[in-house]
Amino acid sequence: MTSKLKTDILETVSGSGTIALTNQLSGMTMASVPSGSVIQVKSYTGGGATSTSSTWIDTGVGGSITPSSTSSKILATAHVGGCGTTGHASAHLALQIVRDSTSIHFFEGQAGYNASASANSIGACSGIKLDSPSTTSAVNYKIQMKNNGGSNGQVFTAGTSAVSSITLMEIKG
Repeated sequence: MTSKLKTDILETVSGSGTIALTNQLSGMTMASVPSGSVIQVKSYTGGGATSTSSTWIDTGVGGSITPSSTSSKILATAHVGGCGTTGHASAHLALQIVRDSTSIHFFEGQAGYNASASANSIGACSGIKLDSPSTTSAVNYKIQMKNNGGSNGQVFTAGTSAVSSITLMEIKG
């Protein structure tokens, strides 16, 4: 059962006046939103990738956000599903968040490594970074991966059809 409270006027605590509630949000502007407020959210999903390389490659998960102010911060949250290794005991998955072409957060370095098994599925890996891009131009964020065990074996994301995502939230500065 839901309840509703309907009123047109509230009296102040001291009883010295009233507070009118009619159309309180009609005058709200971006300037009146307090610092620290989430003012924009973008979310992108994708499948996965496999690699034998010890150099960074794109996982295929990424997207862009255009900050409304140079003082805004971007909270980038990466979730990589179905992480694992196969083919060699020294294979292990490394993951990072990249802004445009700059690594801003290395959040996993040894996923799937156990030095004795040639295959290891570990589930999901996640990373989060509060970034300060200092621009009002579109900024691209993506998740990259590599085999941190050199070229021994293979690393992968999206095992068993798991989905990965990156969520970008603009925080007012």
